[in-house]
Amino acid sequence: MIECGSLEFAYARVHARHGQRLDEPAWRRIETMREFAPMLELARRTALRPWLVGVTADSSVHQIEATLRGHWQALVDEAAAWTAAPWQPAVVWCAVLPDLGPLQHLARHGEPVAWMRREAAWRELCAAPAAARAALLGAGPLAPLARAWSEPASIGQAWLAEWTRRLPLPIDRAGVALGQLVRVLLAHGRAFGDAAPGQGGLLRGALRARMAVLLRRAALEPAAVFVHIVLCALDLERLRGELLRRSAFARWRVH
Repeated sequence: MIECGSLEFAYARVHARHGQRLDEPAWRRIETMREFAPMLELARRTALRPWLVGVTADSSVHQIEATLRGHWQALVDEAAAWTAAPWQPAVVWCAVLPDLGPLQHLARHGEPVAWMRREAAWRELCAAPAAARAALLGAGPLAPLARAWSEPASIGQAWLAEWTRRLPLPIDRAGVALGQLVRVLLAHGRAFGDAAPGQGGLLRGALRARMAVLLRRAALEPAAVFVHIVLCALDLERLRGELLRRSAFARWRVH
């Protein structure tokens, strides 16, 4: 019997989820649907169905974003429940990833956008004077990111430093795959930052392929759960793009 919280249990759950992921022909069928409602209906007949709970053809861009953020949190919580207790803090920290972009926007003195003011998690930070936001962030659950407030470009590094701190072992003692994962993601980030317009899709596709290979190499290593999270992030981002384009286009066409 495989014990819950063991590496065997975590890898079995990850492997099962990975086997349900859409292949490229399935994605292509979704991407070629022009109308929002038929696209949703088609996507709901696939493994994307759990992520579409709460999304309708009438959903606004803000509603879609809020719904997907909720599904991301649930996904990370599920992955954390699979893992042994010492690894859970690092897994849970992955839930913060969608917040890095908005935080960087505010740190660069950008004006809070409407959805930030409406959501409870962001309302207090947005309502505070710009000069007080760093201290407010430092007093909350995202405190490890506050040190990057004066250097917004370093917010990803601040997230990574906290993730590394939460690991129960140094990366070089946690299995070969974990170190490879970090190196691949850092290289992807550099390539994405230097990419010419229109190359983003190719780079994401290459990253998905590398993650699929790394998942096989990470069998029975703690890295498997983190590779799974990266693959889910890529799929969720891809779905988000399809939903937002159609939602925005439908409203533009109506008006």
